[in-house]
Amino acid sequence: MKFGRREITAAYVLVAPFVIAYLVLFIYPTFKMVELSFTNAPLIGAGDWVGFANYIKLSKDNLFIQAALHTGYFVLLTVIPTTLIGLAIAMMVSRLNGWLQSLVLAAFFLPYILPVTVVYLIWTWMLDLQFGIAQYAIELFHGSRVAVFRDRYWAMPTVAFVTIWWTNGFNVLLFIAGLRNISQDIYDAAALDGASRWQMFRNITWPLVWPVTALVLTIQLILQLKIFDQIYLFTQGGPFNSTYVMVQFIYKNAFQLNRGGYAATVAVALFAVIVVVSVLQYQVLRVRGGRS
Repeated sequence: MKFGRREITAAYVLVAPFVIAYLVLFIYPTFKMVELSFTNAPLIGAGDWVGFANYIKLSKDNLFIQAALHTGYFVLLTVIPTTLIGLAIAMMVSRLNGWLQSLVLAAFFLPYILPVTVVYLIWTWMLDLQFGIAQYAIELFHGSRVAVFRDRYWAMPTVAFVTIWWTNGFNVLLFIAGLRNISQDIYDAAALDGASRWQMFRNITWPLVWPVTALVLTIQLILQLKIFDQIYLFTQGGPFNSTYVMVQFIYKNAFQLNRGGYAATVAVALFAVIVVVSVLQYQVLRVRGGRS
């Protein structure tokens, strides 16, 4: 089918705003960031061209290496757990009907719409060493109360737990959408054949919901690699830099030490990591889903 000049012109007119916005708001800033990473420029102003000196320095920077390891640790604590918890909650909610399902779903989704500052206030109150209600649970299992955000072993897992509580409502919605696309007739036929619930989950639910699982894992990986807000509010990277992450390293160099070129180098490194890891993960998951 051939399109006339009017249809082609209309298509260009409709696509042009997106293309222009994409070039101005993404491509151009990305190009300038890469260019800035090869200079010793401050945050505002020009600098001298230093080539790959910033990248060589970055590879030997112990604080950056610590920040990268802590970011990876946070990803391990959040990405897979929040995906599995979201799937489990979605399966439980999908068994409910009517207003009860809507009420329970709203309860799980409500934290997701809260600003990070409100989440910070809620959990600092709940985990306060003296009067925090969550300290009773910690005391029950640990034997004593713990100042979780001042303890290097408790700080990162606690921030990860709060992050899962805060963001998991979005994952639940995605999984419920995936579960609703599975025909009930398939389950009815499996039940007539004597399949147990575990067999239904393993052979029906899990393979059919796998594309949504791959999507959730990829989204969570990208989001958690960029972790900053919760870390900055709860721990400021402490104690003893035990929760220091890559975006905080960028923030410190750019806005506190006025090293715009070096901060851009770290941003380019993080951008490359996010692109490579997320693409590889998605491709692996897609292949795994195809085999299933």
